[in-house]
Amino acid sequence: MHNPSHKYELYGIGAALLDTEIEVTDSDLQTLGVDKGVMTLVDDSRQQQLVGDLKNHLVTASHACGGSGANTIIGASYFGLRTFYSCKVANDDNGAFYRDNLAAAGVAYPQVLNSADSGTTGKCLVLITPDAERSMNTYLGISADLSVSELDCEALAQSKWAYIEGYLVSSPTGRAAAIALREQAEAGGVKTALSLSDPMMVQLFHDGLKEMIGGGVDLLFCNREEALKYCNTDSLEEAAQALRNHCDAFAITLGADGALLWDGEQEIRVASPRVKAIDTNGAGDMFAGAFLFGINRGKSFAEAGELACRAAAQVVSQYGPRLRPEQHQELLEQTANA
Repeated sequence: MHNPSHKYELYGIGAALLDTEIEVTDSDLQTLGVDKGVMTLVDDSRQQQLVGDLKNHLVTASHACGGSGANTIIGASYFGLRTFYSCKVANDDNGAFYRDNLAAAGVAYPQVLNSADSGTTGKCLVLITPDAERSMNTYLGISADLSVSELDCEALAQSKWAYIEGYLVSSPTGRAAAIALREQAEAGGVKTALSLSDPMMVQLFHDGLKEMIGGGVDLLFCNREEALKYCNTDSLEEAAQALRNHCDAFAITLGADGALLWDGEQEIRVASPRVKAIDTNGAGDMFAGAFLFGINRGKSFAEAGELACRAAAQVVSQYGPRLRPEQHQELLEQTANA
């Protein structure tokens, strides 16, 4: 079950962002000029302006170390995988908070992260509307400079899977690091997984994502909208067919409708438990983390998909992009007894 030759079961690369979640109304989004349901890159002054405009809302703000890839890796770690994460933080309070958060979750990181550069650790303002949709305004800060310097080739060589966050496509150095990671993984027999991350990223950086995927990854994660945009179609069936040219296997998340999986031989539909959605931030990240845990531990795609859908449903039924540590074990027990 555990191959001792693999020091790590999952090596991830992605942004390191400090999340601030704030509850707002739809009219707040309109007043603020925020695009709903997607991630928008902003500069520091725009983010400060938004925080200023929302100062009366900050009573409901909660902070967490985030970034899509980090949420996935931390989730997988709490489920029990041995994990490693490459990211970039600055030599500030948020950077220290971030490293502590990774360590507390049992995630190893490159030594270079301890000698952080001056600058600002990235921040993400997550605005949650009553329909549970999350609209994100991200100031990448030093995370935009994530590069091959943050890779740990030795840790990668000792890993079973490498996971690449699609958001890296927006940064030239980040994209180069993602491509280098995939190429090194392929050369070393490490399986590759990539998430398309966000419909806006797929729309704005289609060619860059194609470059990151290269000749094809072992496993691709996306949601319905990202799949349709990437494959330039409005039919899920056509997208599911077209995606097979870019990966050996995929998982398309369908929100409340569960997920559509392709394991390389057959399509599998997995249902999602019915829950009252409060906050969809982190749902796709958690799906990927739980799914990667499942297949690392010998579960079939159907079993891994069922665990992933349960985990994502749990995330959307509470505030914040992640679960509490003990909730991961509860989910494993529930799925085992289902």
